[in-house]
Amino acid sequence: MRSFLGAAGAAVVLAFGAAAPAVADDPGSDGFTIKDPRITESSGLAASRLHPGIYWTHNDSGDGPYLYAVDGKTGKTVATLTLTGIGAPRDVEAISIGPDDNLYVGDIGDNLGGSWSHVWIYKLPEPKELRDQTVRATQYVVNYADGPRNAEALMVHPKTGRVYIAEKNEDGGGLYEGPATLSAAGTNVFRRVAGIDLWVTDGAFSPDGRHLALRGYFGGISYAWKDGKPKREGQLNVPTQPQGESVTYTLDGKTLLYGSEGRGSAVQPVQVEGGAGGGPKSPSGSEGSGDGRIDTGFSASAVGIVAGVIAVFGIGRLVRRPKR
Repeated sequence: MRSFLGAAGAAVVLAFGAAAPAVADDPGSDGFTIKDPRITESSGLAASRLHPGIYWTHNDSGDGPYLYAVDGKTGKTVATLTLTGIGAPRDVEAISIGPDDNLYVGDIGDNLGGSWSHVWIYKLPEPKELRDQTVRATQYVVNYADGPRNAEALMVHPKTGRVYIAEKNEDGGGLYEGPATLSAAGTNVFRRVAGIDLWVTDGAFSPDGRHLALRGYFGGISYAWKDGKPKREGQLNVPTQPQGESVTYTLDGKTLLYGSEGRGSAVQPVQVEGGAGGGPKSPSGSEGSGDGRIDTGFSASAVGIVAGVIAVFGIGRLVRRPKR
C-alpha cells in the first residue's frame, strides 16, 4: 500500500519519539534493518519456527511471486523463494506461518476500495534448507460473505490453523474468519466474526494463540483470544514509522517486531507487557470486541499534533489511493 505520506510520519516522530526497545531474548528480537535493496516495500513479516532468527517478508504489489528470508541478526537476505503454481500476484499484503509449518501469503489488497470479486491466499511449505529456490504453492480463491473489501492483515492461528483476515478501513472494519479447512477446489468464504476499531495494516497471533495483535499506521490494539473471538485488552505501544505495515511476534512471545515499507527499513522491537504474548490493559480497563470509536493509540495531545500534520499536508494526501 503506497498511500501513506512519509512527511507526516516524520512529523509524528518529532511529536512522540520512539517506543521503548525490547530486551533481546530471541534471535532478532532486538530489531534489525532490512539490507536487501530489492526489498523496498516490506508489507508483511513472519518469524520462522524452523529457522529461529529468520523472518519472512515480501514486497507490496508489483514485485512478483517472491518471498525473502531475512536474518534477524544481520538484516541480510539468506534465501529468496520464487512461487510457482499460482497466477500473477496482484497486491500481496501479508504473510503468516501455520501450525503445519506452511507459509500463508495473503494476496488480499484492494486499493480500489473493494472492487475485486475475489482475492487469493497462497500456501507453501517452509523450506527446511535456506537457499534460493523455486517452491510450488497452492492457490486458494477467497471472497467475503458481505462483499468485497480491502485488507492488509492475514493471520493463521498457531493452534487451530484457521485463517483470519482483518479489513483495512479508515472508519474501522471487521475481522473475518475462513473455513476450518481451505479448499483449492472452490471459493473459500470468509465471514465477519468481530468489529475492529482500527485502520489495520497488519496483525499477528501470539505463539501460544492466546492473544491477537493488530497494528495500524499510528497505533495498535491487543486482544485476548478465546473460543475463536477477540476480546479487547488495550492499546499497543506501536513505534512511529514512515509507513508501518507489518508486525510479528518473536518465537518466545515476549516481543512484537514492527516493520515499515521503504528501502533499508528498520524492524523495531517493543517488549510485550506481561511476558509471553500478553497484551496491555487499557488505562480505563475497558474491554470488548469493539464496534465504536477508532483506536489510534494516541494521547489527547498526540491527536492534536497529528491533526496539525493533516491540516498542513491535507487529508487527501494522507489517504489518497495510488494510480493503477
